[in-house]
Amino acid sequence: MRVRAGVPSGAEPARTNGHGRSAARAALRRLPPLMAVLVLLLGWEALVRLRGIPHYILPAPSLVARTLVERWDSLLPSLWFTLRLTLLALAAAVAGGVLLASAFVLSRRVERALYPLAVVLQVTPIVAIAPLILIYVESTTAALLICAWIVAFFPILANTATGLRSADPQLGELFTLYGATRWQRLRWLLVPSALPYFLSGLRVAGGLSLIGAVVAEFTAGTAGRETGLASRILEASFRTEIPLMFAALALVSLLGVAIFLATSWLSRRLLGGWHASEVGEPDETG
Repeated sequence: MRVRAGVPSGAEPARTNGHGRSAARAALRRLPPLMAVLVLLLGWEALVRLRGIPHYILPAPSLVARTLVERWDSLLPSLWFTLRLTLLALAAAVAGGVLLASAFVLSRRVERALYPLAVVLQVTPIVAIAPLILIYVESTTAALLICAWIVAFFPILANTATGLRSADPQLGELFTLYGATRWQRLRWLLVPSALPYFLSGLRVAGGLSLIGAVVAEFTAGTAGRETGLASRILEASFRTEIPLMFAALALVSLLGVAIFLATSWLSRRLLGGWHASEVGEPDETG
């Protein structure tokens, strides 16, 4: 039997078949939610058409899709503005949350001093804080960014701090026994321990950063070209253009789904080879 690179030649087709079965199972897992969305849209369309509901009360999905295509030139810049604001807020939340969590783990005094402030920011509704930020910050875009950052910051901080503290104490003693440096302890013990917690927080913070950006823009009530989807929704409501409102709202929802899928993909890429949460799912029967 021919052997290449230490692997029997007959093992390659089996490996290919295994990948094919995994792809088929993944496709079957995606089918139920897609079917549920399709049934919901068809039911919505049928309800509007059969009951003759006016478009200024409840537009049909077909009208929303047509409005989305017809007004795409005005919606695309707003979509890009909201996406850019969301990603900048998420990046700032990741940087600040990871650095502050590391400081908390290294110093209990720092944690006792600053953690209550982080909790206050988390539990105070952003709708209550946003007007003050808009007053004190001259740039509206910067104020919106700060509001979105406040909403997304705490999950990164809390999850990363928990992950850094969840390292196995026996492994820590082993690192001490072998004289590991601080960098080696961070690289080989603390980071792998905290990574699943951090990615879980990132998945939550991604959606929260979008919510913070949209809510802050609603509060600001900004208008013009350099504005996001929330402003398009407000303008459409003032003009009673309900199909346009639904089109902008659909883009916000699709953007949130895209962010969730991207963070989930990143989690699978980083954890799929070794962590139990992403190694694989058992086959479902029945």
